[in-house]
Amino acid sequence: MAQAQQQRTERRLMLAETGLAEAGTDDDEVVISISAGFNEMKDETLAGVTHANAIREMMAGIEEEGVTSRVVRFYDSLDLGDIGLRGAKLSGSGIAIGIQTRGTTLIHQHDLVPLNNLELFPQAPSIDLETFRAIGTNAARYAKGESPEPVPVGNDPMARPKYQAFAALWHIKEMEYRDERDPTEMEVRFE
Repeated sequence: MAQAQQQRTERRLMLAETGLAEAGTDDDEVVISISAGFNEMKDETLAGVTHANAIREMMAGIEEEGVTSRVVRFYDSLDLGDIGLRGAKLSGSGIAIGIQTRGTTLIHQHDLVPLNNLELFPQAPSIDLETFRAIGTNAARYAKGESPEPVPVGNDPMARPKYQAFAALWHIKEMEYRDERDPTEMEVRFE
């Protein structure tokens, strides 16, 4: 079902730098922190969900809760906990979603430490469109000061042996996109 939904909503994600990311002042925003090679190195997650659809679903979940979103690319780190926490510190609400190229995702809060987040979705091959939308919804609810039920996630015991080598190779390849630039605000368009 998720793959059929993915095919029906096929779109391309266009990201354009608009300047250095600054701390937000609106307490009704969620930052979506993306890694250096997101949509550059690959345009889909390990689960085959296009980055366009992953971002669109997260943004839709956020918007449905009456909260705004913005996307910030972190060039200097591929560490999910780091980019999630730093995105949360840039977010006016103090809440961010971090996502790596392969699809590993988390929801972070500004006053936590990198490895202590609100919700973690470590099995990228198990994250489908519905889950990405629910992640956006929960991030928005945290931004509004609510305590939502955690997003249910599947657990595939075969995901690790099946995808571990791919994840490692993707990480090595994404290191080529890493540099010392400051976090950058991204304009998001879908084609």
